[in-house]
Amino acid sequence: MRKIMMVAALATSALGLAACSETADETGDLDEAMVADTEANTAEATAEMDEMGNDMEATGDVVEAEAEEAAAEAEAEMEGEM
Repeated sequence: MRKIMMVAALATSALGLAACSETADETGDLDEAMVADTEANTAEATAEMDEMGNDMEATGDVVEAEAEEAAAEAEAEMEGEM
């Protein structure tokens, strides 16, 4: 999953580079602009991936808790405690 996100981040970087190339050509700082855009896009993509990972982990915790609760209820029902 993270590899897919990294590919998306690199694609975003490429689009950012294309968007800034006209301005960079005008100032003569194409290399610096490309590096800055790539770093910014990579940092943003990394932050988004971390957030997605945290969200997925939290969702997994909720699902696990609900499954444990359902299992306990089913066990209690089978034992006639409910």
